Amino acid sequence: MAENEGERILAGKNPEAVFRFFEEICAVPHGSYHTKALSDRLVAFAQARGLACRQDGANNVVIRKEAAPGYENAPTVMLQGHIDMVAETAPDCGKDMLTEGLDLFIDGDCIGARGTTLGADNGIAVAMMLALLDGKEFAHPALECVFTADEEVGMLGAKALDTSDLKSGILINLDSEDEKTFTVGCAGSAQVSCTFRGDREPFGKEVLKLTVGGLRGGHSGEQIHEGKANANLVMGRILYKIAESAPIRLIGITGGTKTNAIARECTALVAAEDAEAVRASVSEIAGKIKNEFRLPDPDLYVNVLPCASGTLPFDKKTTDGIVGFLYTVPNGVQTMSADVPGLVQTSLSLGIIREEDGGVMLSTMIRSGINSQRDDLIGKIRCLAHTFGACTEVSSITGAWEYRSESALRRAVSDTYRAEYGEEPLFTAIHAGVECGVFSEKIADLDCISFGPDLIGIHTPDERLPISSTARTWHFLLRLLERLK
Repeated sequence: MAENEGERILAGKNPEAVFRFFEEICAVPHGSYHTKALSDRLVAFAQARGLACRQDGANNVVIRKEAAPGYENAPTVMLQGHIDMVAETAPDCGKDMLTEGLDLFIDGDCIGARGTTLGADNGIAVAMMLALLDGKEFAHPALECVFTADEEVGMLGAKALDTSDLKSGILINLDSEDEKTFTVGCAGSAQVSCTFRGDREPFGKEVLKLTVGGLRGGHSGEQIHEGKANANLVMGRILYKIAESAPIRLIGITGGTKTNAIARECTALVAAEDAEAVRASVSEIAGKIKNEFRLPDPDLYVNVLPCASGTLPFDKKTTDGIVGFLYTVPNGVQTMSADVPGLVQTSLSLGIIREEDGGVMLSTMIRSGINSQRDDLIGKIRCLAHTFGACTEVSSITGAWEYRSESALRRAVSDTYRAEYGEEPLFTAIHAGVECGVFSEKIADLDCISFGPDLIGIHTPDERLPISSTARTWHFLLRLLERLK
């Protein structure tokens, strides 16, 4: 990283070294898929200090530092964070985040960036690792600082990283967002895409457009337990109910926009022999569904409108297959954790339905804190899809970071926290992904923990990094490393 100070917004803020590096990082554009410049800066930083370093084609960088005196026999520790940020701007901001750095400001105890995301997720982890690598006064075991790329778009860097030369048996991930909470497990995931294709033929007297909307949606991992309606599943239920009393053929269907989000809207075009019977059937089932979801989704609505279409409907076999799959596919919370009270262990969500090459593709994301349960759900969906005539593709498989009933690292964190704060730390697991899950699959018996300073409004232009929380987290990290002897 650059050595020249210039005029720094964060000058004089403590920890000084951490904020100096953070400000330098903010000056380099580093949105997801555009991390080469920052990756190269990390390499130059290591070379200038004579530190062992390697960079790969995915823009990952590994920098090593020898143990401090007295720590030569301590286990090697991996510190890890990601170098990409979610690059978002406010509607009235003209900044080009591909070519321009951030405009930092301080508001009381918080750091922000004018009109843009701040990228403290995960730039503050990068800054802490650089400060450790740069300083000569710290007590610590041998360090392997792993800077991964493109975490925000599927942990691509972590998945691509060759870990065969890493010696660490301990991983401290610095990508959590609540200073007082330590993450000790996370869900793995997989995406299962089921594609229906079939013949099309004339049918019916009228085309109707069915719309399910007004839903709140949300993150399909962190909010799956809230009982919100999934528009795709609601549409499947409506179509199945219609087909019981009024013959229809499906022309097309689309719903949801992201695999990791609970679908908020779904639209289907159907050809009907008896449009009035369809409307009556929809009215009956829609009332029941709206009552069921009156608390989590009070604005849920179902519309039926006449429509024109130049596309022939699918035949009966294909229509029945798509509707049958939509009606019966499992969705939502499947099991709760036996280790962590209140934590969802396994869930799935049908996030996207889209028309593709004349067919219909339905994409479900599975999450589980136990890999065997993830794999069991993959098998069930493939079996169900095969039964209804679809072909399947499984992709984006990520391993779970399974909770360890015995963890020397967790004990060290507890001891350090009690010594510093006089109370017990809060340990939790999350029903979402953390790079610890990827590394746990690659490195046998890896003892992991994740923590970090408080972050506010991540992934939005309202993102803020509290200065005081950063200072406390930095101090805690140093004390923890001292203890790992």
